Amino acid sequence: VQLQASGGGLVKAGGSLRLSCTASGFTLEYNAVNWFRQAPGKEREGVICISSEDDITYYIDSVKGRFTASRDNAKNTVYLQMNSLEPEDTAVYYCAADTDRTCYDSEPGVVARWGQGTQVTVSS
Repeated sequence: VQLQASGGGLVKAGGSLRLSCTASGFTLEYNAVNWFRQAPGKEREGVICISSEDDITYYIDSVKGRFTASRDNAKNTVYLQMNSLEPEDTAVYYCAADTDRTCYDSEPGVVARWGQGTQVTVSS
């Protein structure tokens, strides 16, 4: 039973990346999924949440209009599409299955299961 995050890499400012979060051993369809990130020397922060009904909640204003989340239940996978990347987006990104089906309004909910991180580096 695990979550596998992938898709990170090195990209130039203005570029795009799509991160994937694939579940094995359980069905992700009925969980909200949160994406977090942790930059060097900073605390981990919630970025975005997608509910089981595909409603999106942003936890960081600076990613609105640039990032979005989606899910493919047939693949048991949630995606984080990141466009117009900025050097400030450099961080290790984590996905996490929520204990609930819906996203909280102002901060991520209780995490049921963490995925491992994937490094995103944006060069200027």
